[in-house]
Amino acid sequence: MEFSQEENNISLTRFESMLKTNDVLFFDSEEFENIANHYIEMGKIALARKAVKLGLEQHPTSSNLRLFKAELFIFENKFEQAEAILTELHELEPHNEEVFIQKANIYSKQDEHKKAIHLLEQAIDLTDDPADIYSLIGMEYLFLEDFNYAKINFMKCLEVDDQDYSALYNIIYCFDFLEQHQEAIEYLTIFLDKNPYCEVAWHQVGKQYFDLKEYEKALSAFDFAIISDDRFVGAYLEKGKVLEKLGRYNEALENYQITLELEDPTSFALLRMGKCYDKLGCDELAIKHYERCVHEDPLLDNGWIAITDFYKKRLNFQKALYYINKAIHIDADNVLYWKRYAKINHRLKFYEEAEAGYRKALELGNYELETWLHRSDILIHLGESEAAITNLTQAMEFYPENAEIAFRLAGLNYSKGDDIQGRYFLKNALQTDAEFSIILEELFPYAASKKEVVNLLKKYNV
Repeated sequence: MEFSQEENNISLTRFESMLKTNDVLFFDSEEFENIANHYIEMGKIALARKAVKLGLEQHPTSSNLRLFKAELFIFENKFEQAEAILTELHELEPHNEEVFIQKANIYSKQDEHKKAIHLLEQAIDLTDDPADIYSLIGMEYLFLEDFNYAKINFMKCLEVDDQDYSALYNIIYCFDFLEQHQEAIEYLTIFLDKNPYCEVAWHQVGKQYFDLKEYEKALSAFDFAIISDDRFVGAYLEKGKVLEKLGRYNEALENYQITLELEDPTSFALLRMGKCYDKLGCDELAIKHYERCVHEDPLLDNGWIAITDFYKKRLNFQKALYYINKAIHIDADNVLYWKRYAKINHRLKFYEEAEAGYRKALELGNYELETWLHRSDILIHLGESEAAITNLTQAMEFYPENAEIAFRLAGLNYSKGDDIQGRYFLKNALQTDAEFSIILEELFPYAASKKEVVNLLKKYNV
């Protein structure tokens, strides 16, 4: 028996009124099922538990309410209690597919996905509507990272219900993971032969062509998606991205503008519009949209990076520093911000701040070679030789045969009078790549003028 939305609302209102007044009202078992299902979907587990408890008091033989009780036990990881209920129900109703589904859910939550799949395959033979079960099997294969079998089951799901777009998205996810872009296009083309006005499928075709850098074909696919649904915001956004790739910035702006008219402005659309205006040389409009972007979504790092880079390119480092400081204030653990903070301060000759920025970037896991080298050069400039040696020694753990690191360590050790260590690093550096010996002349003129160093450089024809 299907309940209308209005009937559901009446049942929910009566149920919540009963809880407030402690009156005992009668509901039929299907009403309790709908109430419990509503609360589970809303994530209100305590209320769902209450509905199931009261429902079983009034309808103790209801199989569906007992299934809900088992489902709630599974949600709370109380697997033994759930298993006991499901075993009883299986004895009473050996052909109830929901029992198999919930038992599979237990196995899935215990990471026994193959056992879950085995039960779900049995459930398929017992159901008249296998689409959801194929989808569940597909998810289990995703947990196993078996993307081929996951894809096959999501395809079976879509064969049963061609309106199940979540299955379609999962199929494309599998194709993407397997980097089978051409195969994805072929599959979507067959699907579109049967569903020619499916905007989601056209949208996905366009994204596949975009990944293949076939931009004209991508553009055509997004146009078909828009013909199928002229309010499909995702298609306008993707079309805008393609037009940008083709250098057609004014047309891209038109598509992004449409998205602002169809729904509330998104930070992504505002960012892309800023980029387009930037490319067109419309500086005021570019900065206006970048500022709107970070206002709309202060946590979008691409927005802050865009506005910072805008001023960096124009050599307005004070403005760039102002914006990257604002970004860091919002998210102090973003390594991209700290790298820019360090580089801008470096350009402004604020060496201590630059060193702190590079150090923070390293602490956050940015182990790029240039980060280690820039930090060491600043430490050398600040007269912090020991800190520079420590920094470069740590860098060698990631880049054990790097000449730029070795030449710096040679120079530092010679400069502090440790000729043995200096000689060791200099020989390693020369054997690795002698061309970087210019580092000694630029950073360590004292070391470069030492007789031993001059002779070693001559030996390697430097």
